[in-house]
Amino acid sequence: MVHNITSDRQERSLFHEVDIGFPDGRTVDVRELDSRHWELLKQFEYVAQKDHYVISAGQPTDFASVPRIFVWFIPTYGKYTKAAILHDYLCDLAKADKFSRRDADGVFRQAMRILDVAFLRRWIMWAAVRWGALFTPAGRKEWLRDAWLVILISIPVLAIVGPAAALVFATLLIWYVIEVAFWIPLELARLFKAKRNKHTKRVNVPRLSLRL
Repeated sequence: MVHNITSDRQERSLFHEVDIGFPDGRTVDVRELDSRHWELLKQFEYVAQKDHYVISAGQPTDFASVPRIFVWFIPTYGKYTKAAILHDYLCDLAKADKFSRRDADGVFRQAMRILDVAFLRRWIMWAAVRWGALFTPAGRKEWLRDAWLVILISIPVLAIVGPAAALVFATLLIWYVIEVAFWIPLELARLFKAKRNKHTKRVNVPRLSLRL
């Protein structure tokens, strides 16, 4: 994996005063690894205000890490998909103490603006990743510098989307109980057939997850 950050002077020389953004466009090529993770197939670049980032093929991503109860409000992919992959890359660097997690979140917000993500949505997503930063040692560094703004954004947003998210969670929980109620007799029937040396089909166990 290549991490390439040039100076502002070098950037101008290399890109001939190119605008901030993704020089190779907005499309991205990925391959599914499992139910939640994908892998970048073709490298892309991002030119920020002062730095230049190269995200190499093979970079893992889960796109936007949105809890399942909020995906109706902010899907895991959209206009911001490329920005989300860039953010995953910078967060990996932050975990290795090679980049600031605070700066990674800031670049994410900037990249979403370049990708025409609406003002409120990108600031909400920025606040969300700042909350997520609290779960890593690198992310907790300098977190308090943005705490007032993160809280200022989060309170009204949760007041609006919180009730709907609670309803989604309740629905998921009820549906999980229904799935388990169907699974139990099917699994018992399978075990009964297996004991009698009859052909059986696997009965997949239902799972309740707050992540897609």
